[in-house]
Amino acid sequence: MNFTQMHERLRMELQRRIQRGTLSVSLLARQTGFGQSHLSNFLHGRRQLSLEAMDRILAAQSMSAADLLATQTRRMEYREGEESGTVPVVSHTTALFEPHVRPSAVQSVLHLPTGMLRTARARTASLRRAWQRFVVVAISAQEAEAMEPLILPNALVLLDRHYNSLLPYRANRPNLYAVRHDAQLKLRYVDFQLNRLVLRPHNIAFPVELIEVGPNEAPNDLIVGRVALILNEP
Repeated sequence: MNFTQMHERLRMELQRRIQRGTLSVSLLARQTGFGQSHLSNFLHGRRQLSLEAMDRILAAQSMSAADLLATQTRRMEYREGEESGTVPVVSHTTALFEPHVRPSAVQSVLHLPTGMLRTARARTASLRRAWQRFVVVAISAQEAEAMEPLILPNALVLLDRHYNSLLPYRANRPNLYAVRHDAQLKLRYVDFQLNRLVLRPHNIAFPVELIEVGPNEAPNDLIVGRVALILNEP
């Protein structure tokens, strides 16, 4: 990959973060010390950055040059990882919003039995098929409370982001999902009623929650993926 290609990939990644609401031009200006007009011209393709400026932006956004690798190369690495049972452990934000996990976003890796991931059935919309399929997230004590004792504090949860259908994975057993709710990740059983997602906890001491599905959204847009495996600490 040459400098021009890396330059364009950085521009596209920053624009994607702005579109999803996790970044703004003003915030990037504060992080880097660059003027907003300077950054705006870059984001709209009216000027290029120096290597030093790219380095400052990468550092401000916790990225590395490896994060700008060609998508096809990274997809091959993901497939190899799935074949070997290696899955990245990532933040909730990465699981919610990032189609392809950046190398710098990998907190650690979880090694599963070889072939385990290959047998999992997918059921998703065509757009989601382009996403990296499996990720693992850690669940804090506070986040686990609504799902205890099924999910305990500090559990690791394997998410299949290619399964966001509300159809049961197994007959007569409810699916457990990771759901996007107010930009947060929640683990719940999910129904769809009267244009609302109904989020049901495992712990009956916690309330049922409702999410309105917007006019330009489908229910599965809010479903991050099916919980395929729960690893509670002994």
